[in-house]
Amino acid sequence: MNDIRDNASPAHDFDFLHGDWDVAHRRRTDFLDPDSDWEEFPAVSRCRPLFGGAANIDEIDVPSRGWTGLTLRLFDVETELWSLNWSSSRTGRLFPPVFGRFGPDGRGEFHGDDTHDGRDVRVRFVWSGISATTARWEQAFSVDGEDTWLVNWTMDFTRRGAG
Repeated sequence: MNDIRDNASPAHDFDFLHGDWDVAHRRRTDFLDPDSDWEEFPAVSRCRPLFGGAANIDEIDVPSRGWTGLTLRLFDVETELWSLNWSSSRTGRLFPPVFGRFGPDGRGEFHGDDTHDGRDVRVRFVWSGISATTARWEQAFSVDGEDTWLVNWTMDFTRRGAG
């Protein structure tokens, strides 16, 4: 693994994400159906630090779909957990946050509770494949108490100007 995160301080775990990125989205057409089709579309993301790195905000522009989204990430100094808070221009509302941290292997895992199409779901975000020029985000839902997970959205990040 080529993890460039500064493991000296978990408050800086997301420093790798600062800057401008091209993003390749791949998501299921039905987040709860393992047999649903996948759709792919591009986006551009820009992330900037807040609170000296212990928080950040990114905005992702998805012109082919006609929406933008943002994530506010906050590091809780007391619990040493990150909260990831998502909203999009489609709703103008914050979704329930997911909470977690990066492990010694450089993989970040974050969990929370939400609803999708009227069903309670357990949500998992995973950050992996982190390098100076790449990163991967994955979303999965569980409807059976985390016995099984269905990956329903991935984003592959490539730093703009890296190619």
